Amino acid sequence: MKRTIKLTSMTEAIQSVEDGERIALGGFAIYQRPMALSAELIRQQKRRLTLVGIVNAIEADLLIGAGVVDRIETSYVGLERFGLARNFRRAAEQGELQAVDYPELIAWDRFRASQEGLPFWPCTFLGGSGVAANNTAIVPFTCPVSGRQMWAVPPASPDVVLVHAPLGDEFGNVAFHARKMLPQSADITLTRSCDRVIVSVEKIVSSRELSRQPHLVEIPAFRTTHIVEAPFGAHPTSVPGLYDCDEPFFNHYVSASATPQQFGHWLQEHIYQPSDHQAYLDRLGVSRLLALRNTEVPQ
Repeated sequence: MKRTIKLTSMTEAIQSVEDGERIALGGFAIYQRPMALSAELIRQQKRRLTLVGIVNAIEADLLIGAGVVDRIETSYVGLERFGLARNFRRAAEQGELQAVDYPELIAWDRFRASQEGLPFWPCTFLGGSGVAANNTAIVPFTCPVSGRQMWAVPPASPDVVLVHAPLGDEFGNVAFHARKMLPQSADITLTRSCDRVIVSVEKIVSSRELSRQPHLVEIPAFRTTHIVEAPFGAHPTSVPGLYDCDEPFFNHYVSASATPQQFGHWLQEHIYQPSDHQAYLDRLGVSRLLALRNTEVPQ
């Protein structure tokens, strides 16, 4: 049986995302975010997207500030040690963004519900919570077994999932390092919750190379629709085992997001003027990127 080659350009991959769709972005907090794919969403001027997540950070703030996302369903949007997500906060306060809150664990469970094809995820611990009181999508019910009060939480139901990973082949098989942490576990869960998965990887390798370590392949080819080679595709966030967070870049981003005008200038410099991801890397420079390297050999 002939296998389908899913290796495409980033432009072609993001063209498959339609305005108004529900998207989920891989990674966790400020780790292993699909930043190159997010930048391409902005370059293609996607609009009215709903971002559904678990714990979100710069990728969400960036898309909100660029006018791509007008609704977000998550437990958190912030930049951890770098401070507030200013675009997110400003848009929410001004009523330009619809923000729907879920507890972190439930935000994760929503993707598990989608993975299992469940119409809802049962929850026992929302009693007295403003989350349930202010979210009409969460429906209270009585457990038919115990008689206890429970809540039915809607599944995440993303239309398309975008993640960044270390390695993949042209057929769409994707490998992670053996020492997985929360960002990688989140990616695996997200990609099992949706029929359309776009993956950018640090390097495209041969399927023969992946077959030597099949235990590292966590996203099989049948789950991916597009795969793109994008070195440093998570910059400025880190990829554990490959490169560290670019702290000066983060600090500059925070300063630039202080006002819409300053952020507009930042977008022009870092997103619109570089015509593609390679141009973005060229602007950063080889020495800066190499200084971030923190290589770990997969085991």
